[in-house]
Amino acid sequence: MFSDKHKTAGVAYPQGFTAAGVRAGIKKNGNLDVALIYTEREAAVAGVFTQNLVAAAPVHLSKIVVGTGTAHAVVANAGCANACTGEQGIRDAEQMAQVAADALGCKQDDVIVASTGLIGSYLPMDKMTAGIKDAAQKLSRDGSVNAGNAIVTTDTYSKACATEVTIGGKEVRFGAIAKGSGMIRPDMATMLCFITTDADIDQKLLQTALSDATKVSFNMITVDGDESTNDSVVVLANGAAGNKKIVAKDADYEKFSETLRTICVELAKRIAADGEGATKFITVNVTGAQSFEDAKRVGMSVANSPLVKTAFFGENFNPGRVICAVGYSGVAIVPSEVVIKFGGVPVYANGVMPDVDKDAMKKILQAHDIVIDIDINRGNDMATVFGCDESFLYVKINCDYNS
Repeated sequence: MFSDKHKTAGVAYPQGFTAAGVRAGIKKNGNLDVALIYTEREAAVAGVFTQNLVAAAPVHLSKIVVGTGTAHAVVANAGCANACTGEQGIRDAEQMAQVAADALGCKQDDVIVASTGLIGSYLPMDKMTAGIKDAAQKLSRDGSVNAGNAIVTTDTYSKACATEVTIGGKEVRFGAIAKGSGMIRPDMATMLCFITTDADIDQKLLQTALSDATKVSFNMITVDGDESTNDSVVVLANGAAGNKKIVAKDADYEKFSETLRTICVELAKRIAADGEGATKFITVNVTGAQSFEDAKRVGMSVANSPLVKTAFFGENFNPGRVICAVGYSGVAIVPSEVVIKFGGVPVYANGVMPDVDKDAMKKILQAHDIVIDIDINRGNDMATVFGCDESFLYVKINCDYNS
């Protein structure tokens, strides 16, 4: 569904969108650090943000913009989170939006603002201002790659994708860029994701589709169990595709919603797999729960366990750590009814750990992608959580990161 061409096109793939990424000197390593996404045509906007009560200044400002229902642009930076910066941080976020608005010919409340990086530092507004103006001059249909690279922090690569689907007889395009590697457990990871589409859709339905997609994607990933101050997922829909406007939860809405969900799940998986220092991508499927929330709670308990994560990093066969995490998840279980499988091979059932083929298990544990299936046999609901292992490098990265 997502070809290399699509990944390159990213947020500039839908009609009417341009993007840019520039080097403003905010990052100490000299890499790209200011991104701009723009649609001249007014777009419906939807957003989902961190639930951390210590939310960064740009989150507060962007919530206001989403509340207006429309937007024209997203301006984002890496290298400074603009979090825990008080009234000065709010003023700086407002200035970011105003500089972008002036450069683009729109209003301040037409601009979504986002930041990622070090918590507690003030934005260098002279560099930021120059960077935004530079990005506005460099907006192009080929600018998504640079925009994606301008928002990464400890990521090993920028996450991007794009696709198209027929809705109401018209080709509707979607594009996205995202970043996230550490401080990842969005409730709504540090995580930013910007999605563009040329679909014509009612703003309230757009918000519903995004909220529903986030529930099964970005809210189902974890790297280290830490919820950031800056998590933001934003969608702009400018209607340039010319499809009949989606105003009800009909077949067109379902197709739109399904495509948006697929994009979000794909990007969520990439974020989890690119966790700081990760060597394994771990999928935890939980079935037999009495509710989605119970299944998620069990999955997160397992995926967040340092003992589980380090065991998989060491390729150490230790299912006891998994059943232990299930047991303390807070979800009512009967241990003898729980069945756990690694790579499809039962490793816990009937309250005991059966003998397994050690050579077969070795191959499962040596693979990059590992699937843990957990059936708690208490109901009919299920959930899937995406995570990773925890390596020596994770510790080193976060020993050296000052925030």
